[in-house]
Amino acid sequence: MNPIFENQLHQTRRQFLGRTGAALGLAALGSLLGESRASATPGETGLSGLPHFPAKVKRVIYLMQTGAPSHVDLFDYKPGLYKRRGELLPSSVQMGQRLTTMTQNQRQLILPGISPFRRHGKCGTWLCDFLPHTASIADEICLIKSMHTEAINHAPATTLFLCGAELPGRPSMGAWLSYGLGSMNRDLPTFVAMTSQDKELSCGQIFYDYYWGSGFLPSRFQGVKLRSNGDPVLYLSNPAGLDQSLRRGLLDDLAQLNRIRQDAIGDPEIATRISQYEMAYRMQTSVPELTDISSEPKHVVDMYGPDVQRRGSFAWNCLLARRLAERGVRFIQLMHAGWDQHRNLPTQLEVQCRDTDQPSAGLVKDLKQRGLLDDTLVIWGGEFGRTVFVQGDPTQRDHGRDHHGRCFSIWMAGAGVKPGISYGETDDYCYNVARDPVHVHDFQATVLHLLGIDHTRLTYRFQGRHYRLTDVHGNVVHNILS
Repeated sequence: MNPIFENQLHQTRRQFLGRTGAALGLAALGSLLGESRASATPGETGLSGLPHFPAKVKRVIYLMQTGAPSHVDLFDYKPGLYKRRGELLPSSVQMGQRLTTMTQNQRQLILPGISPFRRHGKCGTWLCDFLPHTASIADEICLIKSMHTEAINHAPATTLFLCGAELPGRPSMGAWLSYGLGSMNRDLPTFVAMTSQDKELSCGQIFYDYYWGSGFLPSRFQGVKLRSNGDPVLYLSNPAGLDQSLRRGLLDDLAQLNRIRQDAIGDPEIATRISQYEMAYRMQTSVPELTDISSEPKHVVDMYGPDVQRRGSFAWNCLLARRLAERGVRFIQLMHAGWDQHRNLPTQLEVQCRDTDQPSAGLVKDLKQRGLLDDTLVIWGGEFGRTVFVQGDPTQRDHGRDHHGRCFSIWMAGAGVKPGISYGETDDYCYNVARDPVHVHDFQATVLHLLGIDHTRLTYRFQGRHYRLTDVHGNVVHNILS
């Protein structure tokens, strides 16, 4: 017997299953790619059995405000603090909380909110005067004042919110939804990320790719970042001298070579590569149309504020988020840096609010007037809050607030959440949660619940155990659900 042929007969169990699985996968992939120019039925991908129950939300727009907006100054009105200005924070309130190295050795002098608060809407929600446009949608938002987290530094805290753990390497929320629920539009990614920062570049927060990464999930589930300069997506335009028909032929040949390679080694990443090439080809048509806002009526553009015409601004990204939502993108993650006011609170907080307040409210209003708010969830918030005590000398202009995870505020609007309510309370010092605490994992469990997902059942096996977004924690906050 030919020794090579005999060696092929004596395959290990792993080799047999690997080759068989690859062959089955290729058969399915081949049928999909054979119809690369035909439209697919929305929602045909995703895991079997999902959603677990009827969903109230089809899509999520997450307005992530990195750097940590100050709940003390914006959302959590404590009139009693104005009488305590300049007093030391009582040790009975601080309770030995871990502080950053920036303030752990300084006197903890109380600094109340720097701008007046007023009640707004029929609900009477207290909001800072720096947020007049958010105030105009007070009856639409569900304000959670009792968020808390263990994280004390920006990157770990942001990673915890978006990926369920402080250390990088886990899939982000959008990747979990891409994996579990699949796509609603085959011509655009299921998960899109956009970034922006304040014009003064006052905040040095870095946007790491793993904030929208797929972690240990197959890489096809990672977010696609839309850029503000050049092509919105890298290599979207054809090189000089290459027309669409030639590119189509090159992709077909490349797909055939990749299938041969996958048949030989059974690497699932090759299947991902083929599907991503096909998506990139389709996006050559869909993305330029998406990012061309010239057809938007003036009254709609004006809702997002004066900065909307500047590509890459938060306002521009908010308008694109609405356009992505109405085209069936499931998870849209906007990340805006500029809220890290350690030494420039008296000047930069108002500037930051001015850059983000109108676009955020405009997005909610725009979604509502189109009927999209009925099945879209909008989330606005940072990775933690800021200390009630001042960092630096409050008699000088260069003072601010340090990181604070023991309590902070976020708001949600749209499908599935009660509008016009404030949930949870902090103590009189705006320092600890006093009632109805909501942990980061509770927040994640609640978002998944609104999408029809039992957060304990959306799992992926990796390195010998089943992982989920909420790790081994999290409870749905039913009291905020409509």
